[in-house]
Amino acid sequence: MGKPAKKTKEISIRVGLDENNVPVSMKWKSDDAKQVKWKESKAMLLSLFEPETMDTLKIDLWTTKMQVGEMDRMMYQTFRGLAETYYKATQNRELAIEMQKFVQYFGERTEVIPKPE
Repeated sequence: MGKPAKKTKEISIRVGLDENNVPVSMKWKSDDAKQVKWKESKAMLLSLFEPETMDTLKIDLWTTKMQVGEMDRMMYQTFRGLAETYYKATQNRELAIEMQKFVQYFGERTEVIPKPE
């Protein structure tokens, strides 16, 4: 069992839904930020690991304002961050490099990054 928490922080998310429960607006704030104002967002991906069941619980939401090009950029940046996080957590360099190869491929295919000449 780990050490007890010395303090807590809170992140809040508000999702505005239309009559069909489709997200039309999204805002978030953190009590750890210097400005505790609600900030707009068009999409979010949240993954939580449940230790008892060993399952990952996911909440993926995007508003009707989110465009395909923006989703491509968000996914590219998310994949890139996941590869970096995976390496930091596991030190598995070989697999992290393979993940980065996919990130490069994805970025080029979606034209988020230019293809090498």
